[in-house]
Amino acid sequence: MNSQENKSRVIKPPLGHSAVGNASAGKSPAARSADDGDRFSSLWRQYGRGVLGLLILVLVVHDIFGTHGYLAMRRTQAEISTVKANLARLNEENGRLAEHVHDLKSDPRTIEKLAREGSLLAKPGEVIIKIPQAQWLDQDSQQKP
Repeated sequence: MNSQENKSRVIKPPLGHSAVGNASAGKSPAARSADDGDRFSSLWRQYGRGVLGLLILVLVVHDIFGTHGYLAMRRTQAEISTVKANLARLNEENGRLAEHVHDLKSDPRTIEKLAREGSLLAKPGEVIIKIPQAQWLDQDSQQKP
């Protein structure tokens, strides 16, 4: 290349830049905002769909795996059903125990049964014969065949 070709050759700066300072420095504010708008719309056309897709992907992942997401909601529902089942079981047991307490306070047959079995009490004239439980099993197995 000779020196004359170098002088006639014009090098264009990249979009939005000039060889001497900022291209919009000498322009009016309206012209500068138009250049910025063109640059924004160009970037939006180029990267907008990707940015929106990435944003939607992040929101979906957060809705599924987040603190209050779908999986957390399912886990909480499972805990609620477990607690409800335990509550129902405890309410049944509480009802049985309340009935047993009522029987112990008011039913003479229940009181007598508890006194005879637990404390080995007898009515006057009765004799209590205590047989060890090991012999109960032996007697049952001998009588069955």
